[in-house]
Amino acid sequence: MNNKAVILGCNYYIGLSTIRCLGINGVHTVAVDYSNKHTYGADSKYTSERLIAPHYKEDTAAFIQFLKDYARKQSAPPVLIPCHDSYLEVIDEHLSELREHYLIPQDEPGIYTNMMNKEVLQRLALENGVAVPETVRVDENNFYEKIDQIIKFPCIVKPTDSPSFVAKFRRKLFKVHNRAELEQALADAQEANLEVIVQRIIPGFDDHMYTFDAYLNQDSKVTHWVTCQKFRQYPINFGASVYTGQKYVPELFEIGAPFLEKMKWKGFAEIEFKKDAETGKFYLIEVNCRITNLNNLLYKVGVNFPWITYQELTGNIVPPKAVKENTNRVFWYGYEDMLAIRDYIKAGQLTWKQVLGSLFKPKAYAIWDWKDPKPAFSYASIIGGKFMNKLLRR
Repeated sequence: MNNKAVILGCNYYIGLSTIRCLGINGVHTVAVDYSNKHTYGADSKYTSERLIAPHYKEDTAAFIQFLKDYARKQSAPPVLIPCHDSYLEVIDEHLSELREHYLIPQDEPGIYTNMMNKEVLQRLALENGVAVPETVRVDENNFYEKIDQIIKFPCIVKPTDSPSFVAKFRRKLFKVHNRAELEQALADAQEANLEVIVQRIIPGFDDHMYTFDAYLNQDSKVTHWVTCQKFRQYPINFGASVYTGQKYVPELFEIGAPFLEKMKWKGFAEIEFKKDAETGKFYLIEVNCRITNLNNLLYKVGVNFPWITYQELTGNIVPPKAVKENTNRVFWYGYEDMLAIRDYIKAGQLTWKQVLGSLFKPKAYAIWDWKDPKPAFSYASIIGGKFMNKLLRR
């Protein structure tokens, strides 16, 4: 295999999982980060090369030039796989010039950014008959009247640009319970120069969150897919998955596949849905355009999305596959799940009996792997260092 795989962002387990999914198949993997700090994903035995690039936002021009210079030295175009939304935004902005040097699933500039923009995504979903939570824009007429009559409290204030919002506030959204909290959230967003929208909260506990994970070929047809059910998130209720199980839900395919195909999507995508606890209706919440947190679970149940991507882009088609059974396997991010369990129990949303009963299912670990243990030890060292710093500051 002459084509290398350049993986952007290995300071998180998404990059680690991607490296493993490719390296186990003999692909030459190149871990790219802007710093050596906390890049435990690159400690995998499946990492073939490690590179330090200019920071993708602090010096975007130098970062793009770095990628192009690296690709020019190779005997065949590398496959480019971003493992963080911020990298994806930069790639989208420079898609045309990067495609001259790299193999990338998408060929339409702007499609990644549009799908990640919550306001644009809502419009696209509604235009194509996919339900989304009721939403009010901040500059609409009779804003507070619409909040009281349509949205109601509590509600959520969401960014249109998630990566910038998370970078600023270290959270995905604001949950507000009254007008005073709403006004404060809007003021905070305005001060940070970040655009936000206000949405109704779809009723239902965290186990009403589902995902449709799919690969679309270069003809924009779904060829591979898996559906999953979330059980726990961190931060609780509006965070990232820390305990999620594979579950066959054909209705998610019936909603998600036509939508992505109409969007002319190519490559991997994950649609997050929430099932209304009162009506049973599925609402589209967001679309993840890069490899998902759940990637190791998807791999363990038989669908290796990074490898499928690599194979198609290098001219080797992988036969279509869908997981149409319940495997009982769960994705588990142990460290943050412990924090989540603490908060769920404190909030009275789960009992210890419910939690303990959930811990005996076969797992796809976020970080640990018996055959590749070094990243887990590196991660443990990072967490240990954080605890020591907290103790020393007291």
